Amino acid sequence: MAKLRVGVVSPEREIWSGEADMVIAKTVDGEIGIMPQHAPVLGVLVEGGVLRVKREEGELVAAVHGGFISVADDEVSVLAEVAELGSEVDVSAARNALDRAQAAIEADQEDADAAIEAKRARARLRAAGEEV
Repeated sequence: MAKLRVGVVSPEREIWSGEADMVIAKTVDGEIGIMPQHAPVLGVLVEGGVLRVKREEGELVAAVHGGFISVADDEVSVLAEVAELGSEVDVSAARNALDRAQAAIEADQEDADAAIEAKRARARLRAAGEEV
């Protein structure tokens, strides 16, 4: 069976690379599922999204905050502004960040920075397998 070659990178580091059967990402146009022989596509990733990489060894999950996804010739490149594997998420820190962001939003309904922080914290928690 054909496989995808997948690379997930951020400006800081390579997050993960390897073979996969399917990649699921959330773009500004909606969720996209990519399997081998997918048509070429370039998408803009949403802020606070969760990336799922399905592989024989199990599913890899990452919190992805902005950036792009590119698909061509069974190669998937995820170029994220910020990304973190679910297994690397500090759950208590993410919950604290979400609580602080929600408190800031309640105090000032138009706090755009707090809204972004809340999205990022929720994505980190979902990537870690936590209920949000």
